[in-house]
Amino acid sequence: QVQLVESGGGLVQAGGSLRLSCAASGRTFSSLALGWFRQAPGKDREFVAHIRRSGGSTYHADSVKGRFTISRDNAKNTVYLQMNSLEPEDTAVYYCAVWTIGVSSGAPDYWGQGTQVTVSS
Repeated sequence: QVQLVESGGGLVQAGGSLRLSCAASGRTFSSLALGWFRQAPGKDREFVAHIRRSGGSTYHADSVKGRFTISRDNAKNTVYLQMNSLEPEDTAVYYCAVWTIGVSSGAPDYWGQGTQVTVSS
């Protein structure tokens, strides 16, 4: 069992920045692949970014590439999502996610409770 606690959401003006954090417990953190998803009102949940357990290679969705950066701190058992140049279209509930085997295994195994990000124009 993995527990995830997200923080860092809020209200920001367009062009601003936020950093989301997700603290994980219950498993050896370095063995986990981690990611972020988001869900806007009336839309399906969509992938934002992931970071692998081995080597920490990352992948970002085209919609956020160049603006968002996922990173991890294994010493703090925390994964981050740095969001810059935010746009109103980035408004959504953001979810932290964990794969216990790897990102290629399919859907994440565990989800956080979500944190709201609202970008005003």
